[in-house]
Amino acid sequence: MTTELKAGDAAPDFTLPGDAGEVSLGALKGKTVVLYFYPKDDTTGCTAEAQAFTAAADDFAGAGAVVVGVSKDSAASHGKFRAKYGLAPLLGSDKDGDIVVRYGAWVEKSMYGRKYMGIDRSTFLIDGNGVVRRIWRKVKVPGHIADVLSAVKALS
Repeated sequence: MTTELKAGDAAPDFTLPGDAGEVSLGALKGKTVVLYFYPKDDTTGCTAEAQAFTAAADDFAGAGAVVVGVSKDSAASHGKFRAKYGLAPLLGSDKDGDIVVRYGAWVEKSMYGRKYMGIDRSTFLIDGNGVVRRIWRKVKVPGHIADVLSAVKALS
């Protein structure tokens, strides 16, 4: 059992297949990374979140940040999701769930009284040295992207 990741911890490294090639934290060293975990491609909340990050893509880039979304969907699914909505974030496929677990985003959820395991919508702000600077758990999409962007700008 791993302890929960917290601000100040080294961000677990990863290399994941993406719809446009590999997505790797190590390859982004020196850049601020906004890493967000989401449950499933092309679902209402996940689409709204990805579209909100896309709408703010120029602001994140202007602040020196790269936005990376991760779910357990396949790279092919990510490609369809990106194409359907014209999405900007890099999308990584964590099919085996290793990275989701290492970031503590694999949690017990409950819907209509049924308990199951799933991805907690969560976001991690990682500085250019690979250190987690801020964590948002149980994210609600409205207002979230503005909050993350504000935190990114505060790092600069």
